[in-house]
Amino acid sequence: MPAASRSAQIAATAAELFCARGYHNVGVTEIAAALGLTGPAIYRHFPGKRAILVAAIGDLCEGVAAAVEGPAGGCGPAGERLDEAFRALVELSLQRRTAARLYQWEGRHLSGPEWTRLAGRIREVLEPLRGLLRQARPELSKPEASLLVRAALSVVVSPSTHRATLSRAKARETLLDCCRTVLAATGLPPADDTVPPSPSLDLLPRRERLLAEAVRLFHRDGYHAVAMEDVGAAAGINSSGVYRHFASKPALLAAIYHRAAGRVELVTVDALTALDAPGDPLERLVRGYTELTYGQAELAGIYLAEHGNLPEADRAELHRVQRRQVDVWLRLTEAERPGDSPGELRFRVHAALNVITDLARVRRPHGGPAHAEHLVLALLRR
Repeated sequence: MPAASRSAQIAATAAELFCARGYHNVGVTEIAAALGLTGPAIYRHFPGKRAILVAAIGDLCEGVAAAVEGPAGGCGPAGERLDEAFRALVELSLQRRTAARLYQWEGRHLSGPEWTRLAGRIREVLEPLRGLLRQARPELSKPEASLLVRAALSVVVSPSTHRATLSRAKARETLLDCCRTVLAATGLPPADDTVPPSPSLDLLPRRERLLAEAVRLFHRDGYHAVAMEDVGAAAGINSSGVYRHFASKPALLAAIYHRAAGRVELVTVDALTALDAPGDPLERLVRGYTELTYGQAELAGIYLAEHGNLPEADRAELHRVQRRQVDVWLRLTEAERPGDSPGELRFRVHAALNVITDLARVRRPHGGPAHAEHLVLALLRR
């Protein structure tokens, strides 16, 4: 096999393993074994694991570029070319369903220059989509077009965040319908540039300070790069004090996940029972979940990125909790879309949830919670 082809094969296999199990939980020897190679054979192509990750993200970028460049440079109405581009992107996402999750890591395992270079390439690749949308809809401002394209891309990659099954054809058409709905959205709320105030942690109990600082550090640096002593120092608590509250770093991570799941459950209960609140149950659920996610964007980022580092028992329990919560979304959406199959509904709901999470993570210039709420309600209703 030519060296370039072997390198691409290594990067693609590594991407699947990294996304399935977490970057730090996969070794070079495991990547080699998955390909029937030895460790030294891998090092003939890459100097180390991080170089493989850089190549994996780069290959994903170039796959996106190939999907976009043809329609962007073609002839015909801009709206048709935009639709063609998103059809190609959906197909790529379904082909590389697991690896597509790399985009949510935000380069946390890369050096600053590596991520700067890749992020620049990503922006360069995606800019034609915004251009096509503004040609098709000249009434949109640049920020509005950016918001809609970003939300549609969140739909495209949403299959990487769940394990629901649906035939390739049905999945493709469901995701494309969601993309078209987002890109055609009208009546967007006014821009909100309000920056939420930073929380004051000084008056929190020690355990709560530790949780808050762990969320900040795990989100910024990644779980494996942060020691318990780092969390304690950030919270102003010595090492022995940290271990009085959490027996280990996995226990601390599990507490963060259980806290996030508990907050989502409260939002869900409120949406179903607060009959005097404005809106129907679906509106209340979307609004509550969106406001929670925007208010806890770092926590939402960890929830997506670090699940592979949870103890097995906690991972299984949290998966059951998450499934119960998604089932509520499914029941409410089914009432709005009675003709959709259970599989189509599940893909649509997960697309909506990913739009909220992604827009909350990137925030400006992609709008506030009202924008995400508006788009998600359009997605879930017929």
